[in-house]
Amino acid sequence: MLALALYATASGSISLSISEIMRTIFGKGEATSNLVVFGIRLPRVVTAILVGALLAVSGAVMQCVLHNPLASASTLGVSQGAAFGAAIGIIVFGGGVVNSGSTKVAIEVNNPYIVTLSAFFFASLSTVVILLLSQLKKSLGPSGLVLAGVALSSLFTGGSTLLQYFADETKLTAVVFWTFGNLGSTSWNEIMVLAVILLLSMTYFMLNRWNYNAMRCGADTAKSLGVNARAVMLVSMAVCSFAAAVAVSFVGIISFIGLVAPHMMRKFVGDDYRFLIPCSAVAGALVLLAADTFGRLIIAPVILPVGAITSFLGAPMFLILLIRGGETKID
Repeated sequence: MLALALYATASGSISLSISEIMRTIFGKGEATSNLVVFGIRLPRVVTAILVGALLAVSGAVMQCVLHNPLASASTLGVSQGAAFGAAIGIIVFGGGVVNSGSTKVAIEVNNPYIVTLSAFFFASLSTVVILLLSQLKKSLGPSGLVLAGVALSSLFTGGSTLLQYFADETKLTAVVFWTFGNLGSTSWNEIMVLAVILLLSMTYFMLNRWNYNAMRCGADTAKSLGVNARAVMLVSMAVCSFAAAVAVSFVGIISFIGLVAPHMMRKFVGDDYRFLIPCSAVAGALVLLAADTFGRLIIAPVILPVGAITSFLGAPMFLILLIRGGETKID
């Protein structure tokens, strides 16, 4: 991951050597390299690492507490809620589109705080609804929560479609652009927020690593070992969904990271959550960084949307893992 991070920082329309990057990082670089490294490439690289780690570790924990190998932020409606919120922010609240003043219209979100807050609110709303359903309907098991997430996903997708139907062309283009996923739109302040969320969520997950190991064997076994499985599930789901909501509200929809990265690491470290949690975080960071670097460089200077790249890379990788290792199961 670190090697790829250096390569991604060095590669682009202006090539930089590793020594130039290191001098720049330590404050001895030239003005051009300072602008390229600190203003453009390093924020993108760090964002990819943090978002990939957040989505992957959230997916790993969701798959454990729900006993469902397909659980992720997308399955539970978090990503779709964020997309609906972003559409409201852009179309209703004027997060809109700006004109570059030239012959072309520059499509971009010109009020990222409105869009981000709106996306985060509706992503969190999906989590709140699922947790309320689990409390009001005690018989609703892990599979029921996933089905509730699928229903919410359909609801938010329908709402986004209606908003786009009534939007003008420029706002519609901005909504579509946001849903592609964009790792180059974050500032250092937003990166600090992502880093703090990752640190706090990883701390909570690692403190509960033995509880997750116990829950792998079922709720009854976990209870016999002194684990309050339902409480751990609810709190873990809240933390996972909050972390994923923050990630997608900043960068847009990123698919498959929460599914593929944990299953990749299960082939190497097994289902022991002492190792699976940190390894999933590193794998998620690596996969997302590789996808973004590929999208930037394959037909440069055109930058392909990272959400599409992760889908193209993630789906075949997931199928290969299933074919080579047999059907993936969570005990």
